[in-house]
Amino acid sequence: MQAHEIKSIGDKRKKRVGRGGKRGTTSGRGTKGQKARSGRRIRPQFRDILKKIPKKKGYRVHILKQGSAVVNLKDLEKKFESGAEVSPKTLHEKGLVSRISGKIPRVKILGTGSINKNFVIKGCLFSERAKEILEKSGSRISIEK
Repeated sequence: MQAHEIKSIGDKRKKRVGRGGKRGTTSGRGTKGQKARSGRRIRPQFRDILKKIPKKKGYRVHILKQGSAVVNLKDLEKKFESGAEVSPKTLHEKGLVSRISGKIPRVKILGTGSINKNFVIKGCLFSERAKEILEKSGSRISIEK
């Protein structure tokens, strides 16, 4: 073998694919789209579902405190006889209290007005003034329903 017979083998480096320019190809990733990009990361579907759930309390579920229906002493004076039993059920029957979502609500008696009759009161809440007035009139108060 002589010097003029020696041939260059050429550049043995591997073709660098997926890097733009004229000779770059898709590097085995197909063409275009999210999956063809470098550094791609597909999030799990469950994570997307979690991300969509609002983080503030009470967004979908509205838990309402069941309030009390309010009745004044002057209303009791008008609708009930002396010595009558006053309870949420009897107040509903007389039309002083209406049902809330199908149930008879708790009742709070407030001290507006005055009374001359005495009652037997069961299962109701009171304001301080109403309690004083009822005790002065000789009404019996029991907390049980």
